[in-house]
Amino acid sequence: MSRDFVNIVSAALPGAEHSDPWGGGHDCWKVGGKMFAVVGAHEDHGVSVKCADVETARMLIDLGRAERAPYLHASWIRLPWGRIDDDELHQRLLISYRIVRAGLPRKVQAALPPLP
Repeated sequence: MSRDFVNIVSAALPGAEHSDPWGGGHDCWKVGGKMFAVVGAHEDHGVSVKCADVETARMLIDLGRAERAPYLHASWIRLPWGRIDDDELHQRLLISYRIVRAGLPRKVQAALPPLP
Protein backbone atom coordinates (compact mmCIF):
# COMPACT_ATOMS: atom_id res chain seq x y z
CA MET A 1 0.00 0.00 0.00
CA SER A 2 1.61 3.22 -1.14
CA ARG A 3 1.15 6.59 -2.80
CA ASP A 4 2.14 5.01 -6.12
CA PHE A 5 -0.53 2.31 -5.74
CA VAL A 6 -3.20 4.95 -4.96
CA ASN A 7 -2.15 6.97 -8.01
CA ILE A 8 -2.20 3.95 -10.34
CA VAL A 9 -5.64 2.79 -9.16
CA SER A 10 -7.13 6.30 -9.17
CA ALA A 11 -5.75 7.19 -12.61
CA ALA A 12 -7.49 4.14 -14.09
CA LEU A 13 -10.96 5.24 -12.94
CA PRO A 14 -13.14 6.80 -15.68
CA GLY A 15 -12.94 10.60 -15.64
CA ALA A 16 -10.56 10.75 -12.67
CA GLU A 17 -8.29 13.78 -12.57
CA HIS A 18 -5.18 14.47 -10.51
CA SER A 19 -4.42 17.80 -8.87
CA ASP A 20 -2.45 19.40 -6.04
CA PRO A 21 -4.96 22.03 -4.88
CA TRP A 22 -3.08 23.10 -1.76
CA GLY A 23 0.43 22.88 -3.20
CA GLY A 24 3.29 21.20 -1.45
CA GLY A 25 3.00 17.76 -3.06
CA HIS A 26 -0.51 16.51 -2.32
CA ASP A 27 -1.98 13.87 -4.61
CA CYS A 28 -5.65 14.78 -4.85
CA TRP A 29 -7.95 12.70 -7.06
CA LYS A 30 -11.25 14.12 -8.30
CA VAL A 31 -14.14 13.07 -10.48
CA GLY A 32 -16.38 15.79 -11.92
CA GLY A 33 -14.41 18.34 -9.89
CA LYS A 34 -15.13 16.62 -6.54
CA MET A 35 -12.47 14.92 -4.46
CA PHE A 36 -12.63 11.17 -3.85
CA ALA A 37 -9.09 10.47 -2.56
CA VAL A 38 -6.17 12.47 -1.23
CA VAL A 39 -2.66 11.62 -0.12
CA GLY A 40 -1.11 14.39 1.94
CA ALA A 41 2.23 16.02 1.29
CA HIS A 42 3.71 13.93 4.11
CA GLU A 43 3.83 10.41 2.69
CA ASP A 44 4.01 8.68 6.05
CA HIS A 45 0.32 9.19 6.91
CA GLY A 46 -1.78 7.34 4.33
CA VAL A 47 -4.68 8.09 2.00
CA SER A 48 -8.03 9.68 2.84
CA VAL A 49 -11.23 8.42 1.19
CA LYS A 50 -14.96 9.05 1.50
CA CYS A 51 -17.34 6.54 3.10
CA ALA A 52 -21.05 6.21 2.40
CA ASP A 53 -21.90 7.85 5.72
CA VAL A 54 -20.57 8.85 9.13
CA GLU A 55 -21.65 5.52 10.64
CA THR A 56 -19.54 3.53 8.18
CA ALA A 57 -16.56 5.76 8.85
CA ARG A 58 -16.99 5.32 12.61
CA MET A 59 -17.28 1.54 12.24
CA LEU A 60 -14.02 1.34 10.26
CA ILE A 61 -12.29 3.55 12.82
CA ASP A 62 -13.65 1.45 15.72
CA LEU A 63 -12.43 -1.73 13.99
CA GLY A 64 -8.95 -0.23 13.75
CA ARG A 65 -8.98 -0.27 9.93
CA ALA A 66 -8.88 3.51 9.63
CA GLU A 67 -8.40 6.83 11.42
CA ARG A 68 -10.41 10.04 11.37
CA ALA A 69 -9.32 12.05 8.33
CA PRO A 70 -8.11 15.43 9.57
CA TYR A 71 -9.67 18.56 8.05
CA LEU A 72 -12.40 16.57 6.25
CA HIS A 73 -16.04 15.75 6.99
CA ALA A 74 -16.73 12.91 9.45
CA SER A 75 -17.70 10.63 6.56
CA TRP A 76 -14.04 10.65 5.44
CA ILE A 77 -11.41 8.28 6.82
CA ARG A 78 -7.66 8.04 6.55
CA LEU A 79 -6.23 4.62 5.75
CA PRO A 80 -2.74 4.58 7.25
CA TRP A 81 -0.08 2.85 5.17
CA GLY A 82 0.30 -0.78 6.17
CA ARG A 83 -2.96 -1.11 8.09
CA ILE A 84 -4.87 -2.71 5.19
CA ASP A 85 -3.75 -4.72 2.17
CA ASP A 86 -3.79 -3.61 -1.47
CA ASP A 87 -7.06 -5.42 -2.24
CA GLU A 88 -8.94 -3.61 0.52
CA LEU A 89 -7.34 -0.30 -0.45
CA HIS A 90 -8.41 -0.83 -4.05
CA GLN A 91 -11.98 -1.47 -2.88
CA ARG A 92 -12.02 1.61 -0.61
CA LEU A 93 -10.79 3.81 -3.48
CA LEU A 94 -13.46 2.40 -5.80
CA ILE A 95 -16.20 2.87 -3.17
CA SER A 96 -15.13 6.47 -2.55
CA TYR A 97 -15.03 7.18 -6.29
CA ARG A 98 -18.52 5.71 -6.81
CA ILE A 99 -20.00 7.64 -3.86
CA VAL A 100 -18.62 10.94 -5.12
CA ARG A 101 -19.55 10.21 -8.74
CA ALA A 102 -23.12 9.29 -7.76
CA GLY A 103 -23.47 12.62 -5.93
CA LEU A 104 -22.59 14.69 -8.99
CA PRO A 105 -25.31 16.49 -10.94
CA ARG A 106 -26.83 14.28 -13.66
CA LYS A 107 -25.46 16.48 -16.42
CA VAL A 108 -21.92 16.11 -15.07
CA GLN A 109 -22.36 12.35 -14.63
CA ALA A 110 -23.62 12.02 -18.20
CA ALA A 111 -20.48 13.74 -19.53
CA LEU A 112 -18.17 11.23 -17.78
CA PRO A 113 -16.92 8.01 -19.38
CA PRO A 114 -19.04 4.98 -18.40
CA LEU A 115 -18.28 2.94 -15.31
CA PRO A 116 -16.47 -0.37 -15.83
